[in-house]
Amino acid sequence: MTDVLGTHTTELSGRAAQLLRDLGADLPTPGALTARTPITGEPLLTLAATEADAVDAAIDRAATAFRSWRVVPAPARAALVRRLAELLVAHRRELAELVTLEAGKIRAEALGEVQEMIDVCEFAIGLSRQLYGYTMPSERPGHRLMETWHPLGVVGVISAFNFPVAVWSWNTALALVCGDTVVWKPSDTTPLTALACHALLRRAAVEVGADPEVHQLIQGGSEVGARLVDDERVALVSATGSVRMGRIVGPRVAARFGRCLLELGGNNGAVVTPSADLELASRAIVFAAAGTAGQRCTSLRRLIVHSEVAAPLLQRLTKAYRQLRVGNPLDDGVLVGPLINERGYGAMRSALDRALADGGELLCGGERVDGFGTDAHYVTPAIVRMPAQTEVVREETFAPILYVLEYQDFDTAIALHNAVPQGLSSAVFTRDQREAERFLAADGSDCGIANVNIGTSGAEIGGAFGGEKQTGGGRESGSDSWKAYMRRATNTVNYSTQLPLAQGIKFE
Repeated sequence: MTDVLGTHTTELSGRAAQLLRDLGADLPTPGALTARTPITGEPLLTLAATEADAVDAAIDRAATAFRSWRVVPAPARAALVRRLAELLVAHRRELAELVTLEAGKIRAEALGEVQEMIDVCEFAIGLSRQLYGYTMPSERPGHRLMETWHPLGVVGVISAFNFPVAVWSWNTALALVCGDTVVWKPSDTTPLTALACHALLRRAAVEVGADPEVHQLIQGGSEVGARLVDDERVALVSATGSVRMGRIVGPRVAARFGRCLLELGGNNGAVVTPSADLELASRAIVFAAAGTAGQRCTSLRRLIVHSEVAAPLLQRLTKAYRQLRVGNPLDDGVLVGPLINERGYGAMRSALDRALADGGELLCGGERVDGFGTDAHYVTPAIVRMPAQTEVVREETFAPILYVLEYQDFDTAIALHNAVPQGLSSAVFTRDQREAERFLAADGSDCGIANVNIGTSGAEIGGAFGGEKQTGGGRESGSDSWKAYMRRATNTVNYSTQLPLAQGIKFE
């Protein structure tokens, strides 16, 4: 097939195969699982899904490797992550290109995602010497009270298509330095990037003398993930995906008393106040709402703007939106690539129809961009002015739709912002310190991420990433997120010759 991209699908397929070889991955055995490129919608490669008994065997290998990995000193475990970071630096462009081919991200965003992997590896390396526990004063003389942190076990990682490599690295880099082993089930939409990352980590393990079995890769659909979720040998399941997926995974892991770390939906909002720097706000809003074609969990979906500045702000935004170049993400100058597949496009069209039926006004965008093949789905990012926060606005649509709501007072803005089921990322644009502090206060934004004068997306790895309510409550990446991957023990040491009891109890 050749389309107006001027790119043969067979060329893209061949390029994907060559990138896998360059990254040290074996070409997959052909099978029923198809990796497609959203650039054209056509197949890249096929591969076999992991059979049920092979999933069990992978978990068993990880559980066996854990028994020796957990006693390796944490700074020594960091050698594996350090070597992985070095390989990522050396192969940054190849891995980023594979992300573009398989997930449709523009080059800059794909390179940024790989850089995020490198950054979190660096964070984890330093963390390996900082797995601190507290020492507390004991009420009993001659006693010491303290806590220690120990490796947890096998960590199951279930990742989504929109960040096919970064989210894996958030979990894996931390889990490995914490002494855990990892079984990774990537999205069945992005299996090739998973093959590449698995190969790089296995190579790193061999080169530093670590056991390569500390990392396992399983591929396939929900039935493969279900075996990972239900296996009692998996101590922690870290799952990124939809709220619907979280409603399934959470109770099943809880039923076997496993741990769960959920990163689910984000219907993110930004408040723009009368004092806001509209030029700064406009730039932040456009990137947050249109970047990655609206397919980030942190994408801006609701703009809550004061009526005094609504007109000039919307004028800026619509002008900027009309200048966004939508097209092949491999081309220079393209800012918005394709939606991942037809289902994503259908969800966008349905949401726009519902918004207009609710009285919304389409200010710009929402059209399909033709010329990329019938199986590819490119759209112009849309801005819709809404009369109220209707049900479709309260839902997360994984597409570039920005709903605009107006407000008159700041309390109303916060109430509108919080009146959705999701609670991931949020922002306020203001030059009023009182408004900024109020937004960050206990009665302000109810999200896990609250920003002032920056957008909702583009979080740094140093802070904990995650959200509240239907977003799942999980935390990954920076700060003290490492605690999710370890178990805590409280220790009391009696170095006296007496045996006093706590709370002054006498038992003679």
